[in-house]
Amino acid sequence: MTNKLYSLYCFFLLVTVSVFCTTLYGQEKSVLNIISPAVHTVWQLPKTITLEWSTDNIGEEKNIRFFLVRDEMVAQELGIFPNTGIATDIKLAKNIGAGNHYQVMGIELFPDDKYSIAKFVTPFFSIEKEAKTPPSVATQTAIAQSVPVKETLTKREKRRLKKEKRKARKQATASNKVKPEPVPVEETKKAVPQPPKLREEFVGRNISYVKELAFDGTEISVYIWDHGRQDGDIVSIYLNGEPVLTKYYLTYWKKEIKIKIDPSKKNDLFLYAHNLGSAPPNTVSLKITDGTTTTEDIILNSDLKSCEAVSISVNK
Repeated sequence: MTNKLYSLYCFFLLVTVSVFCTTLYGQEKSVLNIISPAVHTVWQLPKTITLEWSTDNIGEEKNIRFFLVRDEMVAQELGIFPNTGIATDIKLAKNIGAGNHYQVMGIELFPDDKYSIAKFVTPFFSIEKEAKTPPSVATQTAIAQSVPVKETLTKREKRRLKKEKRKARKQATASNKVKPEPVPVEETKKAVPQPPKLREEFVGRNISYVKELAFDGTEISVYIWDHGRQDGDIVSIYLNGEPVLTKYYLTYWKKEIKIKIDPSKKNDLFLYAHNLGSAPPNTVSLKITDGTTTTEDIILNSDLKSCEAVSISVNK
C-alpha cells in the first residue's frame, strides 16, 4: 500500500512540474531533425539533391534555412524552404568538389521563442562526381569514319597554291595602303555620373546583401545578439568598411550600437565572422531603428569566406 501511494505521489508531482514548466515558458521546445542526407548518403555531381526533415513544435508557416558545410566551413547556402518536410531539385554550386567530410546544417528562422531555436547538423556524408560512360564501339567507329583523310598534293599543286598565296598577300598589302575617308564623329554625350556601387568584397570575402533599408534620419541604433544557442561566436560589424563593433562575443543580451549613415549614398553594414563557434555559420539577430516607427528585424549569417550585409539609405 505504501509503494502504491508513493508511485501515485510521484505521478502527481511529475504532472505538477510539467504544468508549471508549460506555464512558465509558454510553449514546448522546438525540435528539428534532418532525415536526409544521413551518414551513408552519397550525392552525385552534377545531379540535383533532395533534403528531408521533420520538426516538433514548429508550424508549417515557418521557414527552415539549410547550409552545406565542409570541415566546419559553409560551402554553400542550400536555401530557405517552407516547413513541409522536403525540398527537391536543389542545385549544388559549380565549385563543390568530391569528398566525404560534408554535413548539412538546418536552422529554424524567426522562432516564437528566441531562447529555444531549433538547429541540427547531420553526420558526415559523401559527395562524388558522376562517372562518365565511355562511348560505345559503334560510336567510336562512326567518329573515326567521320574524320577526313588528308590527301597528298603533287608538286604542281603545291606550286599553284604558293602562287595563289603570294597573289593574295600582294592584294592585301595594296588595299592597306589606301586610307579610308575619315568618318565624321558625332559629338560625344556628356557622361552622367553614376552613384558608387555597394561593396562586393572585403579582405577576400564575398559580400551578399539580404535586404535594402531606408530611414528618415541619419542617426541609427543597431541592436545585436546571438540568433540561436550561445556557442562562442565572435564577430565584428563594419559600416562602409570601418569597424563599429570589433571582435564581440555574441550573447543573448542585446548590445546597442549607435551609428551615423551618409545621406548621400547607400551605406553597407555587414557582419564579419572571426570564428565559426560550435554550430557554424555565425548567425546573429539585428534590430535596426531610427528611433521612430521605422524598425527592421534582420538575421545575418557569415563564415570565414563570405559576409552577409544590408544596404541602408536615407529617404529624400
